[in-house]
Amino acid sequence: MKILIVGFTKLKYMPYKNFYLDNIDHKVNDIHLLYWNRDCKQEDLSQYNSLTLHEFLCYQEDEVPKKFKLHSFLKYRTYVKSVIQKNNYDFIIILHTLPGILIIDDLLKRYSGKYILDYRDSTYEEFLLFKKMVHLMVRNSSVTFVSSDAFRKYLPSDKRIYTSHNILIDSLHHREDKDKKGIPSEKIRMAFWGFIRHEEINKKIIAQVTKDKRFELHYYGREQETALNLKRYAKEIMADNVYFHGEYKPEDRYEFINNTDVIHNIYNDNNMMLAMGNKFYDGIIFRLPQLCMKGSFMGERVEKFQVGLMCDPREEFFLENVYKYYSNLDRNAFNNNCDIALDSVLKEYQYGVNIVKNIGKNV
Repeated sequence: MKILIVGFTKLKYMPYKNFYLDNIDHKVNDIHLLYWNRDCKQEDLSQYNSLTLHEFLCYQEDEVPKKFKLHSFLKYRTYVKSVIQKNNYDFIIILHTLPGILIIDDLLKRYSGKYILDYRDSTYEEFLLFKKMVHLMVRNSSVTFVSSDAFRKYLPSDKRIYTSHNILIDSLHHREDKDKKGIPSEKIRMAFWGFIRHEEINKKIIAQVTKDKRFELHYYGREQETALNLKRYAKEIMADNVYFHGEYKPEDRYEFINNTDVIHNIYNDNNMMLAMGNKFYDGIIFRLPQLCMKGSFMGERVEKFQVGLMCDPREEFFLENVYKYYSNLDRNAFNNNCDIALDSVLKEYQYGVNIVKNIGKNV
C-alpha cells in the first residue's frame, strides 16, 4: 500500500511522526513523508533512507501574525495537492489539523475513510467555519487521534477518536541515565526545552529567578523573536542565573536532563492550557518534577499523578512555593508516582499502536 504522511514543519520539529513511522510496516508499504522546510536550512535526512521524501522549501517565520502566513500556506496547499495528484496514494496521514483543512476537498472527495487525522492544536477553533470543517474531517476519517483528551471538547462525538501521546519511545532506553549520570548542584536548576514562546509569563519567571539565587533557569530551544526578547530582558535586569543554550537535537535532551532538577513546563495561552506537551512525558520518564500552569490540563494531570506542581509565576510566592515543594519531595514516593503515570500512558499508547499497525486493512 502507498501511504503519504503529511507534515507541517521540519522533520526534526515533528517527533510525533514517529508514532506512525515506528509502527507501519516499511517492508510491505511504500511510505512517503512530506514536510515543510521553513528555515530553508539543511537537516540530517540519513535516518529516512527507507522513505520517499517530499520537501516543501519555503521560508516562513513562526512568530508572525496569521495574515502574513497566508501566502505561504496557499503555496504549501498547491504543493501537497500536486504530490497527491502525482502519486495516487492509497492512504494519507495528516499530522496537523491545518494541512488537513488546506486539502479538505481531496480528503472528502477521494479519501473518505482512507485517512487519519492527527489533531494536536486548537488555535483556530474560534473560527466557526474552521470548526465545521474539522468536524467534517473527523467524521470522514478512518481514525482520528487527539494528543490531549482536553481537545475532545472541540470534536464531534465519535467512537473512532483515540488518544495518542507525545511520548518519545527512545527516551525509555535512557530512563536510568539521570540516576547514573546526574550532576548534583547546590542550586535548583529549572529547565525549559522546546520552542520558546509566551514572552510575558517567561518574563515573570525570569524576574523572580533573578532575585532568588537558590535557583538557576535554563532555556534550550531555537531562538526566534520571543527568545531573543527574553535574552535581552535577562541582560537588562542582570540575570546572572538565567541561561540560554540555543537549538538542540532531540537526543541532546539526554545530556542536559542530567543537569536538570525541575522541568519548566509552564505555558499561558488558550491552546496550551488544553494541550499535553512533550515535557510532561519527559518528566515521568526521567522522574523529574515539573511545573505546570495553574488551571491547565497538564497541571491537573501532574497533580492527579502527584508528579509535579500547579503554579502561577504571576503570584508573589511562586518561587517560594516551588522551593518548598522541591525541598519536601519524598523521592521514593515521587519515583513510584512517575512509574504509575508512565504505565498508564504506555497502556493507552499501545492501544493506538495496534490501530496504526492495522492501517488500511479495512480500506
